[in-house]
Amino acid sequence: MGRATVADIKGRDFSELDKEAKENTENTNKGSNTNKNRNTTTSDSRGRKNRRRQKKTMVVHPVQRLFDACKDVFAHAGTGFVPPPDKIEQLSALLDDIKPVDVGLSPRMSFFSPQAARRAPTITYLHIHECEKFSMGIFCLPPSGVLPLHNHPGMTVFSKLLFGTMHIKSYDWVVGAPSNASAVAEPSQTQCSEVRLAKVKVDSNLTAPCKTSILYPADGGNMHCFTAVTACAVLDVLGPPYSDAEGRHCTYYLAYPFTKFSGDEQVSIPDEEKDNYAWLQERDKPEDLVVKGALYTGPVIREN
Repeated sequence: MGRATVADIKGRDFSELDKEAKENTENTNKGSNTNKNRNTTTSDSRGRKNRRRQKKTMVVHPVQRLFDACKDVFAHAGTGFVPPPDKIEQLSALLDDIKPVDVGLSPRMSFFSPQAARRAPTITYLHIHECEKFSMGIFCLPPSGVLPLHNHPGMTVFSKLLFGTMHIKSYDWVVGAPSNASAVAEPSQTQCSEVRLAKVKVDSNLTAPCKTSILYPADGGNMHCFTAVTACAVLDVLGPPYSDAEGRHCTYYLAYPFTKFSGDEQVSIPDEEKDNYAWLQERDKPEDLVVKGALYTGPVIREN
């Protein structure tokens, strides 16, 4: 119940859009090579020398550096994988330095514009790369856009806020806490499900520029909700990515105050700390959640 694949979050066929971008780049390069063959032998020689000079001074683009690092860091990633501290620091430093212009983004783009208040704002996802070990992509939220509370089972996730202000509320499960099987689901839910106790990890606004946020399989706020205070964009790196075949489903949750259910009597928490706890209940994917795909227009990644 309440499970959705990565396709439900991101939409479908973004890898095909990525392939089209690569094909367009390759076709452009072929045309350029044909023109070069028409030059004289002397011009070809000069061109080769110039290209050798360019290779010596070529600066690798930030997104390419991030991709190359992800290939190394997540080479052996599987469910529950957590990179060693030095690798976490490496990826965080690379993400910290990435700016909107590095991924072809501007706050003036249409999918960041305010939308009609009568429905939930549409969120746009830009697919950069995905393989069985990791994925890279950007969520683009207009003002008041919401990514509802959801989890990242067995995953390590790096999130870099590229611009704007976003409210983040995240939770981790309380290990050993009793569940409450008598909880009644919201009227919109088709059936009841138990609730589990979770502790609030983060409940605050984040404004770019800021450090990269990291969550882990069992810590760091594995379940979170994003709400756009202003138009904003988040670059996400997931290792490993969602996978139905490997049991990494995306599950959505409702959050209830700690005092709502009788289970709070079984848990000893001081009154002044009860606001830092909540009961989470699985839910179906929210009907008003709309995430559409758009073509990533930033620098093309070279996979070899």
